[in-house]
Amino acid sequence: MRVYQLYLIEDEFANHYFGRERMFFELFLESKSSFGELKTIVDKQIQYISKSIPSLRIHQMIHQQLSKMKGFTMENGLYKVEVQGKNSKAILMIKDGYVLVQAEGSYEAEAIFFEVLRKCEQSFLAIDIEHQRYGWLKPIKERKFV
Repeated sequence: MRVYQLYLIEDEFANHYFGRERMFFELFLESKSSFGELKTIVDKQIQYISKSIPSLRIHQMIHQQLSKMKGFTMENGLYKVEVQGKNSKAILMIKDGYVLVQAEGSYEAEAIFFEVLRKCEQSFLAIDIEHQRYGWLKPIKERKFV
């Protein structure tokens, strides 16, 4: 099973650290493995670089874009997508401070959720700590100054 935590990164930090996403990943990894005073410090750093999750807008976008889709269900704040014939399932939950996506099988179901989220906000960073995978849902275009 793949488990992604999606955080909204402040634009200033997203632009500055474009191409160095590993630094974000290491910060979130440190938060999971630390305790005590160090955990408090790391969690404050995460709060500083993160935006709050616009849960109402995300709920609206999911309903608007997926409610008529075959294989989509919602119950108790959990959104589920199952793609028949592709052996692909994903669940999305909106948590306090991040969005959680759990997926099994092929990547189609999670890609459906990611597509909706990337239309909702510019700077979602997806992190799969267990498999050490991370990246932007909507890659930030580098500005070129002449």
